[in-house]
Amino acid sequence: MSQHIRSLEKELGIELFVRVGKRVKLTPAGARFLPYAKSLLAQWNSGLEDLLAWRQGYKETLQLVASPIIARTSLPHLVHRYTKLYPDVDISIKIADSVEVGAMVQSGQADLGLSRMIPGELQVNAFLIQTDPIVFAVPHSGGDMESPLPDWEQELSTKRVLTHNHPVYWDDLLLLLRRRGLSLRTMVVSHVDIAKRFIEEGLGVSFLPRSAIIRELFENRFIELETPGIELPTVASYLVTPKLGMSHTAERFIAILHSLYPPLAPVK
Repeated sequence: MSQHIRSLEKELGIELFVRVGKRVKLTPAGARFLPYAKSLLAQWNSGLEDLLAWRQGYKETLQLVASPIIARTSLPHLVHRYTKLYPDVDISIKIADSVEVGAMVQSGQADLGLSRMIPGELQVNAFLIQTDPIVFAVPHSGGDMESPLPDWEQELSTKRVLTHNHPVYWDDLLLLLRRRGLSLRTMVVSHVDIAKRFIEEGLGVSFLPRSAIIRELFENRFIELETPGIELPTVASYLVTPKLGMSHTAERFIAILHSLYPPLAPVK
């Protein structure tokens, strides 16, 4: 490493690092050159990835970014359809929180985004794909099909409510529940998978998108309880596209979405 540093400094004709005790720090020149060095490395790695994809027979690329819930539920089917129709496209998928999706599409880090919230960025468009009901999920008690269901208000009052596992509805929902006079003990668990695991372990209950717990409901690990007198919200999935410069591979992905979820309604 020291030899590489000396070689780079010799090539540039200026000192980039200075040793202070046992630590090595950037000089002002090093700090100035750092963003260019990062850009060079990024281009080098991008070139290597492109060359590797070309050697593997890929002719085009498609970069997607998706929220964790969408990546776990609807994205596998979409990718399966896409790769079957376009086997020569090299697909890369990044998982990011919904609040980050718009920025990644706007900056070009992704060709398309799949988000659970409408992005705030100016240089992207958003289209509604589908809506998803929020349901009250509690752990299965182990009783048979004829056993009475737990009382939903008692479940909320006696168990911790695992909150903020979705970026949209939690603040309004908690306010609605407290206005009903329910005494709630909450625990913020910001990831759906962890919230589901906590429910299975008896650590709490939660309000989750139904699409996120379909398997748990089918396998009788969770129970979906009705909440009479409380109208639960719905959430939505959105396609996020750049306003300019759409790639052909991205257009093909959108065509698949159109065929599965007609129509895609613009919301921004």
